[in-house]
Amino acid sequence: MPAQNVSPNASPWTVVVLTEEAFGDVDARNVAQLHAAERAEGQDVRHLVLVPADTRRSLLADVVDKVSLGELKEALADLRGDRPGAHELRADAETALRATVEALRAEGLTVEGRTTGDDPLPEVRTALAQEPDARELVVVTRPRAVEDTFRTDWASQARDTLGVPVLHVYAGTTRLG
Repeated sequence: MPAQNVSPNASPWTVVVLTEEAFGDVDARNVAQLHAAERAEGQDVRHLVLVPADTRRSLLADVVDKVSLGELKEALADLRGDRPGAHELRADAETALRATVEALRAEGLTVEGRTTGDDPLPEVRTALAQEPDARELVVVTRPRAVEDTFRTDWASQARDTLGVPVLHVYAGTTRLG
């Protein structure tokens, strides 16, 4: 067996993952493959998952996003007021966090996680400051026509303000945002 090129002083490092929904197999595989080579070389890559309880989404932006994706039934439900309340959204965030952590652990990753408030970027900023070994941010979201077009999405805001590499992947796909 060939010897691995592992520096005895290699310190662990962290990838912060921001997602708005539970990871499926594709999402977990995408994140696991990002640093598979480093992990194969014996580097300790940790992942911190943040899931916002996004209780203040814009109704107009949500409807436009759903119409642009052909989700007419969901857009109509939003217009009728069939939107979940804050308590339900927080519970959904906790459920998404548990599922995402489990999916990433199933891929062999070292993972911690927590939920955030409505705007996750202050929590991302705090996590990057508290994790001096944090090297990058991976943002996994659904396509958002309004936010993506006008670059007000989380990934664009993070690129503009956080000073770390940011990768934006659309949930359930290998498409980059």
